[in-house]
Amino acid sequence: MPSAIRLAGFVVFAAMGWVVSEMIIPLMPEGKNPGWFSIYNAILGAILGWTMMKPAVARSPSGPMGAGITTAVAIVVWGLFFYALAEMIKQSMRMRYDGPVEAVVNIFQIMMEYGVMIAAPAVIIAIFIFGAIGGLFCGAVAKRWP
Repeated sequence: MPSAIRLAGFVVFAAMGWVVSEMIIPLMPEGKNPGWFSIYNAILGAILGWTMMKPAVARSPSGPMGAGITTAVAIVVWGLFFYALAEMIKQSMRMRYDGPVEAVVNIFQIMMEYGVMIAAPAVIIAIFIFGAIGGLFCGAVAKRWP
């Protein structure tokens, strides 16, 4: 059901996905084409902002900042998972794995590699600041338009 909190989470966390993605693109390996990286992460941020912020703010009206940070971290974790899954599928098409278990285990190894790649202080700070501000914004919206 649409609500003002869901719309606020949708907008703020879509913006977070876009801005943080633009900060990550220069950290990618040389020659890697980002393609629609920012757009995909904005869509992921919008989806998680829509689905996570309303219940989180409704459950803890005293801690919308924590709910926003939780949503921001969830966007990063799910983004890492989806990009690692895509990379695993790409490698499996090239017959790089001996079996399906090796492929599934490699998803988490790729997630770790990507996580280390994006672990620049500016990116981490931006994620937490966007999460905190997004949570406070959604909390203010929840008070104004319950």
